[in-house]
Amino acid sequence: MKRTPDLSTATWRKSSYSDGGANNCIEVADGYPGVVPVRDSKTPTGPALLVAAPAWTALVEFAAEG
Repeated sequence: MKRTPDLSTATWRKSSYSDGGANNCIEVADGYPGVVPVRDSKTPTGPALLVAAPAWTALVEFAAEG
């Protein structure tokens, strides 16, 4: 049985590519083995998407390629 991690104490960080904007990017939280929690910075109290760590790595690598 897979369990949803408790994100109530998560430390969220924005991308270094967000241009310093307050509400124009996604945020991620570190420290959750096997998954990367992702949320919309415009709605920080809204739901978070849990992305499998290998899928997140592939997405970041793809985005970096431009």
